Amino acid sequence: MSTVTGKAPGPGAAKTSARVRGRAGSLVWHTGALLVLAVVLYPVLWVVGASFKPSREIIGSLELFPTGPVLANFKGLADGIADIPIATFFQNSLFYALGSVAGILVSCSLTAYAFARIRFAGRNVLFSLMIGTLLLPYHVLLIPQYVMFQKAGLVNTYVPLLIGKYLATEAFFVFLMVQFMRNLPRELDEAARLDGCGHLRIYWSIVLPLCRPALITSAIFTFINAWNDFMGPLIYLNEPGKYTVSLGMMMFRDQEGVANYGGMIAMSLVALLPVLLFFLAFQRYLIDGMATSGLKG
Repeated sequence: MSTVTGKAPGPGAAKTSARVRGRAGSLVWHTGALLVLAVVLYPVLWVVGASFKPSREIIGSLELFPTGPVLANFKGLADGIADIPIATFFQNSLFYALGSVAGILVSCSLTAYAFARIRFAGRNVLFSLMIGTLLLPYHVLLIPQYVMFQKAGLVNTYVPLLIGKYLATEAFFVFLMVQFMRNLPRELDEAARLDGCGHLRIYWSIVLPLCRPALITSAIFTFINAWNDFMGPLIYLNEPGKYTVSLGMMMFRDQEGVANYGGMIAMSLVALLPVLLFFLAFQRYLIDGMATSGLKG
């Protein structure tokens, strides 16, 4: 009587099976990533397509891109809004964004250096109070701040929008820089003091260059937040000639509530370019900073 015995699969079959499972998993992962990317990019693609549509076809149209693109929306931007050139809104936004970046980098880095590298009485209490300000909603402080600036005669100026940036009121960026500076070796400070350097020289010549990743990260987020800010300019700016891009787009709506959607969307698409260019200009430093944030002895 003969018996039939099964044989275990060889190493070649096991490798083939593992390779098939790996390819299947990779296919599923990439498919899911593409679906998420499509969801994220859909609003941007919709804005691009709608900017080339006539205003009457934007609302209610199911087409992502028009069959017959038009340039009337972009040509209308050259005429300005209410006799105000479009370039005025972009200049105002650029002034506000760059002023915010300068204020954040200077004030927050100085404050972070004090918390991270200088020992003084009450340092931990003050740092905890500063972090606690992150829990305060913006709207809670809105009315007291407006009353204060109104009595000081600073409404309809950029001072209420920028003064907080130069006083280190952005606790998130201070915290970000503090955490980065705490990871720097203390031996650098001790060596600098032996050479006769004070705190200001140590901050400027040693700590600040090593904190470039944190500074660039803060600059990118500050520029984007200031460029897209709507609430602040809406409250403190009254003259259309001082409006930023976000308020300028609001002017595409007339007194009867009828909006020029074509011009509004075309301007919003153009408004994306400075933010995109700013990010592309500094993304290399941001990525390099993330990769070299650790120091090796």
